Amino acid sequence: MCLGVPGRIVTVDAPPDRPDLRTGTVDFGGVRRAVCLAYTPEAEVGDHVIVHVGFAISRVDEAEAARTLAVLRAMPDALDAELGPEPEEGGT
Repeated sequence: MCLGVPGRIVTVDAPPDRPDLRTGTVDFGGVRRAVCLAYTPEAEVGDHVIVHVGFAISRVDEAEAARTLAVLRAMPDALDAELGPEPEEGGT
């Protein structure tokens, strides 16, 4: 099953020569992952986004993100299945 998981952007990075290739770190209720932000150019640190297979696909408000995260947490192992294992030391 593939879900869109809401998270809050905590960092934004882009190569100086390719500002359109933005990436960032997104916090999913305590679990942080590297995410491609190229499809949400308006998203900034502190914004909530829906992430599908490592790509932020839309911005959402904080209340909607909280409601969606609560539903996902109510489904056994849904977040673990979508976010995968913790990255090894040195990864994101």
